[in-house]
Parts: sequence; C-alpha cells; structure tokens
Amino acid sequence: MSLFDKLDAVSLARETLLPEGLDIFGMSIEEVYSTTEAQVNGRRILFFGTNNYLGLTFAPECLEAAHKAIDTEGTGTTGSRMANGSYKGHRALEQEFADFYQRQSAIVFTTGYQANLAMISGLTGAGDVILIDGDSHASIYDGCRLSGAEIIRFRHNDMVDMEKRLRRLGEKTKSTLIIAEGIYSMLGDKAPLNEIISIKNAHNSTLLLDEAHSLGVLGKTGQGLVEETGLIDGVDFITGTFSKSLGNIGGYCVSNHPQLDQLRYVSRPYIFTASPSPVTVAATRAALKLLCNGVELRKQLWINARQLYSRLSELGYQLGPEPGPIIATILDSPQQALMLWKGLFDHGIYVNLILPPAAPDGKSLVRCSVSAAHTSEQIDYVSSIFAQLRKIIV
Repeated sequence: MSLFDKLDAVSLARETLLPEGLDIFGMSIEEVYSTTEAQVNGRRILFFGTNNYLGLTFAPECLEAAHKAIDTEGTGTTGSRMANGSYKGHRALEQEFADFYQRQSAIVFTTGYQANLAMISGLTGAGDVILIDGDSHASIYDGCRLSGAEIIRFRHNDMVDMEKRLRRLGEKTKSTLIIAEGIYSMLGDKAPLNEIISIKNAHNSTLLLDEAHSLGVLGKTGQGLVEETGLIDGVDFITGTFSKSLGNIGGYCVSNHPQLDQLRYVSRPYIFTASPSPVTVAATRAALKLLCNGVELRKQLWINARQLYSRLSELGYQLGPEPGPIIATILDSPQQALMLWKGLFDHGIYVNLILPPAAPDGKSLVRCSVSAAHTSEQIDYVSSIFAQLRKIIV
C-alpha cells in the first residue's frame, strides 16, 4: 500500500456521497456583504454556519483598531515571541484577558487550536493521565496525543462514568488533568461544571476548561460557563479562542496558577509558532471591550437562539438537548443530512454539515450557528425553509 491509497479512499467516499459539482466542505465565499450575508458560488446567501455569535466582525471599533495597527506596525511579526520578542500589544492583550477573568496571568496564542495544543502538551507528559469527555474538540484530542500522557475518555457529560474512571486511577489522580468544554461544539450543550469540580476536588486532580464556544455567550460579562455558574475558582486553567465571539483568530489561557508563565518555555506549539499579527491583536483588544460590555448583544443572541430552537423543535426535528448559539439538527444518516443541507443551500441558507466520525454516536448533523446580528425576519425565513424540507426529511 502506498502513502496515497488512503487518500484515494477518501476521494471515493466524497464522490459517492456528494452531488456532482458541489464541494460542501470547500465552499468559495466570494464576497462578504455583512456579518450575516455573503456571496457563495455566485449567489447571495444567509450565513447560519459561522460562529460569529456577537456579530463583531464588522464592528467599527474593531475595524478602526485594525487599520491603525497595520499602518503603524505592519502586517505581521514574522516569527515567534521566543525568537523575535513580544510586541507591546501582545503583552497588553494578555493583561486585559487576565483582568477580564480576574486571574493572575494569561498567555495569548496564535490560534485557539494552538492554545489547547500548547496547554495540554505543556502541562502533561509521559507518566501523567488526561481524562477527557468523549465529545471533546479535535484540538483537545491532538493536544493529548502530543503530550505523550495516557488518555482516558469518559462518556459525554456522564459524571458517573467520569468518577468511576478517575477512581480507578488511585494515586495517579494527583497527576491527572481533566478537560471539559463550556459549550460543546457538536450538540451545543453545556458541561455539568459543578459536578466536575466536585469530583475533581475529591480526587485532587487538575481541571482545564475550554470556553471556546461559551466566551461572550454565557455570564453577565461574557466570561463563559465559569461566570454563569459562579465556579471560576474551581477551574485551574481556562482556554478559549478569538475566532467565535471575538470575531478574529487566536487563543488564550488564563489561570491563577503561579507557574502558568513557565509553560511558555515547555510548550512547543507556543515556542515555534509565529506570534499573532498586530492587526489581529489590535482588533481583538477592541472586540474584548465590546464583549465585556455586550449585555444587549448577549440578550439578543439568546432571543434569536431560543426563537430558532423553538421553531425547529415544533417542526419535529431532533435537536441537541438545550437551546443556545449552536443548534444541531440530528439525522440518522449522511444521506438525510446531505438532503437537508442541500435543500437549505438551494434556498440561500448556509449551515454546517457534520458527518461521522466527527458527529457523535454515528449520527449526522446539520448545525446552525446563531448570531446576535441575525434579524427576526432572517430567523423566520430559515424556519420556513426547515418547515418545507421537513416534508421530505423522514
């Protein structure tokens, strides 16, 4: 077998499943009109497949900050912070994240994916254990693999299963890192943080919480699940991304742990990756201020999310367990999911198609991402198309 035989199998699977001439996973977005509309494959479409939860990608404050940064600092840093040093914006953004969470320190990374990769592989190594939810994001799985630690999965949000697996570790629980997510990206449900922290404390383990999809969405100031539950002091490390509610590219970790800063020197993804560009940092700093003060944006986001979730539930679609910015329609087969996805796209609506093995439990998902920028009329339209397609999706 050659190196490329496995790629031939992937190509054959795609050709079998996807309609001729339609590249669902490689759509060309030719022009962006606003946070909710764009031109895709030559036609105007509604964006219901982005993670632009607060609609900040066109916020005037962010655009102004980005323009100023590119004029004064150029397009990029051309190297890692270890080799080329930190721009003043890098340090300022880290302090602003630490202040936002009221934690002692923060590290900013070039991507959210890299934040998990760096933190997990920096915190753990051979001889350690990582206990993760089975529905964890790919960046968490890859960080675990990079670490060389023993990886143990527990059933999604199943605290009995989690505690059982942790109890079996005996004394090794002291060198065990537990990882959960504020909002899970597949079904849009939350982690039972109170129970996780109780179990973690009982076994003297360490907890990392990924707030990628809950930053800006949950809590009075948008800190995420830690703020909604009031349990931030029970979480040892919080990671997240700029690419959802902050409308940019990058990632972060905040913590009160006195050795957080030392992870810069042992995390290869941090050491050997070029640092975030001045444009990214400046726009993110502006977005973080808007997020912190975005009470009305969060209110509108939840109005929109509950409106769409309620409509799809009334239509008889099987959905994720609770309303939120991620609303996943669960289908039994890839063919059903593809039919629904294409039907929506043919009516000018772009959503996410997620097939096995990425989708949990062998199911397939058509996933909507709701934004504070969506209008009630847009949600009404999407709901009406889901209603039409329900007649053929059985």
